[in-house]
Amino acid sequence: MTPTRRAFLYAAALTATFAQAAGTPARAADSDPYDALRLRWLDIALGTGYDPATEPYASRLAETGTLARGFRATMAPAPNSLWPGHPFDPPAGITQSYGRLWTMAQAYGRQGTGSTADPGLLADILRGLDHLSTTVYNPSTTRYGNWWEWQIGSPRLLTDITAALYDHLGEDRIAAACAAVDHFIPDAMLTDYSGTSTGANRVDLCRSVALRGVLGRTPAKIALARDALSPVFPYVTRGDGLYADGSFVQHTWVAYSGTYGQVLLDGLGRLFALLAGSEWEVTDPNRQIVLDSVERAYAPLIHDGLVMDAVNGRAISRGYLKSDDRQVMRSDHYHGQGIIAAIALLADGASAAERERWYGRVKGWIQRDTVTPILTARQFDVADLARLHAVAESPVPAAAEPVGHHLFAAMDRAVHRRPRFVANIAMASDRIAHYECGNGENPRGWHTGAGMLSWWADGTGDQYTDWYWPTVDWYRLPGTTVSTRRLPDRAGGEWGAPKPAVRWVGGTTDGEYAAIGQHLKGLGSTLEARKSWFCAADAVICLGAGITCTDGVPVETVVDNRNLGENGTQALLRGPGWAHLAGHGGWVVPYGELRTLREDRTGAWADINTTSTTERRTRRWQTLWLEHGTDPTDAAYVYLLMPGARRAEVAARAADRTWLSVLANDAGRQAVRVPSLGLTAANFWQPGTAGDLTASAGASVLLRRRGRTATLCVSEPPRTGEPLEIVWDHPVRRILRADESVEILATGRRLRVRVTPGMVCATHRCEVALA
Repeated sequence: MTPTRRAFLYAAALTATFAQAAGTPARAADSDPYDALRLRWLDIALGTGYDPATEPYASRLAETGTLARGFRATMAPAPNSLWPGHPFDPPAGITQSYGRLWTMAQAYGRQGTGSTADPGLLADILRGLDHLSTTVYNPSTTRYGNWWEWQIGSPRLLTDITAALYDHLGEDRIAAACAAVDHFIPDAMLTDYSGTSTGANRVDLCRSVALRGVLGRTPAKIALARDALSPVFPYVTRGDGLYADGSFVQHTWVAYSGTYGQVLLDGLGRLFALLAGSEWEVTDPNRQIVLDSVERAYAPLIHDGLVMDAVNGRAISRGYLKSDDRQVMRSDHYHGQGIIAAIALLADGASAAERERWYGRVKGWIQRDTVTPILTARQFDVADLARLHAVAESPVPAAAEPVGHHLFAAMDRAVHRRPRFVANIAMASDRIAHYECGNGENPRGWHTGAGMLSWWADGTGDQYTDWYWPTVDWYRLPGTTVSTRRLPDRAGGEWGAPKPAVRWVGGTTDGEYAAIGQHLKGLGSTLEARKSWFCAADAVICLGAGITCTDGVPVETVVDNRNLGENGTQALLRGPGWAHLAGHGGWVVPYGELRTLREDRTGAWADINTTSTTERRTRRWQTLWLEHGTDPTDAAYVYLLMPGARRAEVAARAADRTWLSVLANDAGRQAVRVPSLGLTAANFWQPGTAGDLTASAGASVLLRRRGRTATLCVSEPPRTGEPLEIVWDHPVRRILRADESVEILATGRRLRVRVTPGMVCATHRCEVALA
């Protein structure tokens, strides 16, 4: 965006309004490092270079003013509250009170709010700050309830308010704010990298401490916050943080790129920008890992502006929160757009080449998100809007969604990208929880790790956005194999406690196709199964075997469960061995009876989240499933998912008996061959042979033939680290290249290799010339 003269004048006015007390000139920021950092923080938090008289800024600023005047009118300090009906008690009453004061502070300091520099508004903000400081948020209070409110939510807002109104507060209020932060975030929280002070939480803690150091003119605090970021940067091999394969885990056991990952990326972007060029600049060379994560960890999980719900944890249940004064839908698009805004912010500290690539991605997401347009998204204040508009108006061309496969083995997730669709597989193991619930959120997410297969074809970007989670049948999530045994809310425990006692979860990929597998053990159930997904050019080939259960209830594999919206009329057509849903795609089911149901389901976000609204909505659902009977033994299934396919394509695939060969489908091996793609893929649950592939131990194998060459990809999902041998019973003339972890034992009549796999389910490659 090219700033107008009005925008430059507004930036100066913004600084003057916030930086000056009535009749008192602000300190000279250019000669004072603390004032310089404080004013830089205001630029980051409040935005710069935009015209407040133009849209979308004008309406957003006016809304801020309206909200602030409403808060001012209803504020009524009481012993346990600042606003009636919003007590300081859990889950987040103190944080909400600071949030309202922050809205009032923005209305006071920004032009275009209708309350700019209103002395009465300022007096009430100070009255509210004093009340919170005196009654609850001070060093004499012992925290209770949710730790997050005391150590992250409230101090983050308090330091923002203090920075904005610094020259209006006086020394006593600034000292009180600093003392409160020191009390609730003691230095020990940042010197020990453990407990709740890891990953995204650590970044949030550092954000408050760094700004407290600026406000209190305490260089040791700024240095402490900067240095405490360093443990966040390196790749981890267990627990919270970023993994080398792009996974992001928080709460030890939960795939969390979409929410906690966003917090980490946004917080680091702000701190990098704040401290850049100062004596406290972040110079740890491992900060490059954070920059690399944009394309390795985050971009593969974003599709047309949304981030896949499989990495949003318990946040999938939030929807509309009762405490949200702006009433913003917290959906997959909401979380995805938060990451996109964080990338735009982080780009300021990236190299020119990185910035250009990221701008292209962001610009593409902006153009393709037609569900909740990013440039006017309700969640954004003017600062993020200004940064996003600057990217949208830059000369960098928009980037298309890339094609390829991304296996996030460390968090049991996989993303398959093709020209016509994107699919996501969510699994669980002894490393990653079935689901997370807690704080009254997501009590029925039991089966979201039972092989949930989410997918988006063109025109279905709102599939999981439009009241999906409050109205879905939680026992029939797409792609899952489940016992229909009824489960209580929060079954298995909270905070990622429910984890299956299985190791073999993962797969292998050549970056385009993949073999993915899950040894499934049901939550609160005797159910056990082996599930495989072979991700190909225009289809995901889904196999299940060894499906055994003694719960005394029916067991089902949910082929799909599509949200048709309100009163959806999309036609479901069926033929011999196939079904097609207009506007979505199709399924090929070569054997077994495909059951179908179209029904209307009604729900409220409050049904799955105690902090959400009680409004009820109805959505129409199209469910397709396979029945395995009550207490099955070694049941199996095969079906193809063809997202975005036309009816004729689905019917033709069902009639083509040569396109797919199922080489094995039992509790020991699952394998397929697709001759037209030169693809053979197998998941060996134990030593065995499938087709012309043999494995000496549990392994995932992908073989691609291209003319006179072939590439063999191998991983060891059980993660024993023990060497294993793979034999391909096919003539091989010579080795073209091989990873160091692949030892060639024989060529000629057949290929025989030994793989030393390591412990992270990495893919090991060998390329050969055929005889």
